[in-house]
Amino acid sequence: MNQILVTQKLYVTPGLKRKKKFYKFDFFLSVFLVCILFSYYIYAEYDRNKSEEVSKDILESINISFNQANEEDANAEESEIIRVLLNDTNSNVNEIIENEEPSEIPVAAPSVYEENGIKYEAIGVVSIPKLGITYPILAKPTDDQMEAMLKISVCKFHGPDANEVGNLCIVGHNYHNSKFFSKLSTLANGDIIEIKDLHGRTLEYKVYDQYVVEPTDVACTSQLTHGRTEITLITCYNNGKQRTVIKAVAE
Repeated sequence: MNQILVTQKLYVTPGLKRKKKFYKFDFFLSVFLVCILFSYYIYAEYDRNKSEEVSKDILESINISFNQANEEDANAEESEIIRVLLNDTNSNVNEIIENEEPSEIPVAAPSVYEENGIKYEAIGVVSIPKLGITYPILAKPTDDQMEAMLKISVCKFHGPDANEVGNLCIVGHNYHNSKFFSKLSTLANGDIIEIKDLHGRTLEYKVYDQYVVEPTDVACTSQLTHGRTEITLITCYNNGKQRTVIKAVAE
């Protein structure tokens, strides 16, 4: 007996056509949104890297100013020794050098740096050896400047200038990478943070506390340090919903 194979005809209804169009539209929309998000991520990363380059230029300017100041001091000391020798041929060079009293406060480096027509004021440099980062500390910006300045570098938020008695509070972005204060939460008690002021003096600060607070909690910025020289580093945590706080005191 011959078997007759009968295929069931598939009828394409108007409802099925609409559903297929919807699926196609949904697919292309998803691809479009993924492309947009990916492009935004690439642009954001490019913008961050470009902004950080300005920070590096400011840091280089600070270092150049320090080197020039050191050369000027060295030339001044050499000139002083020559002048004394000319006035007193019986003087001993070693005695002059040993009796030379260094100035209590070295000549300060310029604090204002211009980059692409924009002026940035720095109060010092922060280095965290454990994290492998070094950034200029920009002067406290106004509320209108805060967002733009934080893209460039870390900024003073509250307190005295670098290496002065009180609690210097420094804020920086957390980009969830290795830039700025992204790895701040990995610091532990005993870790060292170095602050270099515009006079070229570097102090080491030892971390003694770290915790997380709500954005409205500003107790960490208190200036009641009992005469100690301290710093407080602050960055975002939990996608900006909280803040990581690192407290350190000068050795």
